[in-house]
Amino acid sequence: MTQRDPHRPLTIGIAGGTGSGKSTVAAKLAGAAPTGRCVVVDHDSYYRDQSHLTPAARAELNYDHPSSLDSGLLAEHLRELKAGRAVDVPIYDFVTHTRKRETRRVEPAPMVIVEGILVFVEAPVRDQLDIKIFVDTDADIRLMRRIRRDLEQRGRSFQSVRDQYYATVRPMHIEYVEPSKRWADLIVPEGGDNKVALDVLLGTLGRVAFG
Repeated sequence: MTQRDPHRPLTIGIAGGTGSGKSTVAAKLAGAAPTGRCVVVDHDSYYRDQSHLTPAARAELNYDHPSSLDSGLLAEHLRELKAGRAVDVPIYDFVTHTRKRETRRVEPAPMVIVEGILVFVEAPVRDQLDIKIFVDTDADIRLMRRIRRDLEQRGRSFQSVRDQYYATVRPMHIEYVEPSKRWADLIVPEGGDNKVALDVLLGTLGRVAFG
C-alpha cells in the first residue's frame, strides 16, 4: 500500500467460503465511501455462459470449480478499471445458468472492490489486487446462509441445494477456497458481524483511497 501509485485506483479483493459474509463486508466498505468513489465487481458475474447445453446438462456442471468462471475476463476488466477505463460486466442468470444479453456498465473509481469465493485462486486476478481480505466464518453458519440465499434469491429447491453442497460446494471449498487463505493480507472472522475489524478497515481504506 505504501508503494502503490496514489493516482491509480486501490483494488481490494474479498474472498471466503460461500455464505461467509463477503458481500456484507464489500457492501459496508463501499457504502462508507463517498458517492462515485467506489465500485463493486462480483466474481459471480463472470460465470461462463452455458446456453449451448441442455438444462439437464447445465444442472450437472461443477459451478464451484475455478474453470466455471471466466477469470481471464475479470482480470482484464480490473486492468481496465485501474487504467481509468470503464468496463461492461456480464449479468449472469443463476436460474438458467446463462448470461443475459445486457451488461452492467462499471465506471472507474478510486476504490474497486471485487468479491467471490475464488478471487484469490487464479494468479491473473490475484495479481491485480492491492489488498486481499479473507472472510473466515464457521461452516455451519455459512451453510445456513447459502441455503437461504439459494431458496429465496436463486429459485432453487432444498434438494438441489443439498445435493450440490455435498457434490461440489464442500469438496471445492476444501480443495480451493480454504487453501487460498494463504494469499490473504488480512483475515476477518465472522464477516460483517465483526464491527471492530470493519471499523479498522474503514479507517485505513478511507485514508488510502480518499485521502
